[in-house]
Amino acid sequence: MVGIVYKSTGSWYTVKTDNGDFYDCRIKGKFRIKGIKSTNPVAVGDVVHFQVETIGDDTIGIIHEIEERKNYIIRKSVNLSKQTHIIAANLDQVFLLVTLNNPPTYPVFIDRFLITAEAYEIPVILLFNKVDTYTPEELDEIKFLAALYRKIGYICIGISATTGKNVEKVKEMMVGKTSMFSGHSGVGKSTLVNAIEPTLDIKTKKISEQHLQGQHTTTFAEMFDLSFNARIIDTPGIKGFGIVDMEKEEIGDYFPEFFKLKQDCKFNNCIHVDEPKCAVKSALENGEIAWSRYNSYLQMIKGEDENYRVDIHDDKK
Repeated sequence: MVGIVYKSTGSWYTVKTDNGDFYDCRIKGKFRIKGIKSTNPVAVGDVVHFQVETIGDDTIGIIHEIEERKNYIIRKSVNLSKQTHIIAANLDQVFLLVTLNNPPTYPVFIDRFLITAEAYEIPVILLFNKVDTYTPEELDEIKFLAALYRKIGYICIGISATTGKNVEKVKEMMVGKTSMFSGHSGVGKSTLVNAIEPTLDIKTKKISEQHLQGQHTTTFAEMFDLSFNARIIDTPGIKGFGIVDMEKEEIGDYFPEFFKLKQDCKFNNCIHVDEPKCAVKSALENGEIAWSRYNSYLQMIKGEDENYRVDIHDDKK
């Protein structure tokens, strides 16, 4: 039988077949040694082949094959830096929720997420949530950030999951597609999903006052079928986002505004740091490239995987 993984709890997988039946499945141990370095060999969104077995009164599926993925979002675990985790596979698009504060989402986190998606050619839409809660000055900051990413080519939408502002616009973009919602804990993913499809009633929690970074409500990624011909993958809140399997020479290619200028650099292997006649650095000095983006880039090529939640370049916004 063939189906799509809708939920993963680490050892059990909920798989939905073409005719709409759900099966609880396990994997054969060999997947763990097939050169897949991630903590989860099977991810939500994977197309899998399985056989049904009856053990006592229980009918379970045994997954024996994973079809090749169209794409996936992968991150490095923050605590176990050698471990990687595939968040979801076979996506049409990702909505990354961003909040200015409560909790803060810093450009370095946004940029790490975006380049991982660029590497697998997954479109990302930035949703600036909680716009109903900001002061005029904070709204100006959000508009500045949105303008920065729009100029690069990303779609940016200001939303409020609680008041419903632009929720319909998000729904329209989801029709006929499998979309993943991601962001830090507390940015309002579950509230937004519930606003889009109230019958789902996904759990939400108040922001932890002490840490201003939300409490984890979703433990594992899970896919849901929606009533308007769409599928959504709700993911756990992500604290940090370590990039995986990228040579430092290729990282700049996943910054679209750098890639556009690359041909104008004097050296074709320019990594835009110390080389003379670098088009990227010239554009930076002329204000055509954002300092926050360049600083994120420097942090990535130096392999600095700490400071996920600290904006060390705040002064150059």
